[in-house]
Amino acid sequence: MNNLQSIVSHFNTKGTVNEIQPLGSGLINDTYKVTTLEADAPDYVLQRINHAIFQNVEMLQTNIEAVTRHIRKKLTEQGADDIDRKVLSFIPADTGKTYWYDGENYWRIMTFIPNAKTYETVDAEYSYYAGVAFGNFQAMLADIPDTLGETIPDFHNMEFRLKQLRDAVAADAAGRVKEVQYYLDEIEKRADEMCKGERLYREGKLPKRVCHCDTKVNNMMFDEEGKVLCVIDLDTVMPNFIFSDFGDFLRSAANTGAEDDKDLNNVNFNMAIFKAFAKGYLESAKVFLLPIEIENLPYAAALFPYMQCVRFLADYINGDTYYKIKYPEHNLVRTKAQFKLLQSAEEHTPEMKEFIKESLV
Repeated sequence: MNNLQSIVSHFNTKGTVNEIQPLGSGLINDTYKVTTLEADAPDYVLQRINHAIFQNVEMLQTNIEAVTRHIRKKLTEQGADDIDRKVLSFIPADTGKTYWYDGENYWRIMTFIPNAKTYETVDAEYSYYAGVAFGNFQAMLADIPDTLGETIPDFHNMEFRLKQLRDAVAADAAGRVKEVQYYLDEIEKRADEMCKGERLYREGKLPKRVCHCDTKVNNMMFDEEGKVLCVIDLDTVMPNFIFSDFGDFLRSAANTGAEDDKDLNNVNFNMAIFKAFAKGYLESAKVFLLPIEIENLPYAAALFPYMQCVRFLADYINGDTYYKIKYPEHNLVRTKAQFKLLQSAEEHTPEMKEFIKESLV
């Protein structure tokens, strides 16, 4: 704890540190709760930023500062109450920046939001809340004056992901191409359609907006009455197509099976989750969305299983160099499960289109 206390001492916090304990189960950053002794001093959250993933920490924190500043301004203009619980607050270090480098690691501190919790539940009710929250997040940032950087370049760029797969096939490092030819053919059949986001952007028809890019139910904070307070985990906030936030949520939330389900009969696209999420999302986001964005929401629901199928398959062909595996065929099992989810989403596309049309009436 002494080492962590010395890190906290570099930030402009209030109160006396009482204890520092691990917090949560995040996979990317190491997170701690800093409890203060004084009743009038807030508690804090200390994080070690994973700079193997987020290599440009200056850009990362500049993005987050711009986003939280703009949301705070919007909430103030709306006359919102309890603003400090509705947007994250990052504390400056003695360098004047919202992070501190100890010579080895990058650290940051934000104010702990009291009487708030996250949920892991993925059902229709919480999917609706997520739709409203992430749609509202995008709506508040639709007119942000700052230009944000890409914290993970090409993160959701479908053309880039296909290039990675084709490079893997050309190298065939693990000699596995022959056994997966069926999936390669199916991926290539859909390649042109699945890259239409990038194509529409180049044609000037589709904008990039500030998106969260990690839309999960547990990236929202709820108050004690079960109302959404704010969206959290802002590391991946960057310019992208709105399809990222819409499709990425549904890829995990609307899957009736596991991401690596060996029994493909378990894997289907859950339309109840789609309808709940889409309803909430359109309620809060339709004020700024263009018709081309709305009409392509079913495309987004199919895009993300397709993209993840491409990524798992590329890793399998490369000899499992990126994703952790529990057994030799793990990435192939993941590929097959994502492909089944994609097929199910494709079957439901007419129903998705009809639901969206009805939601706008």
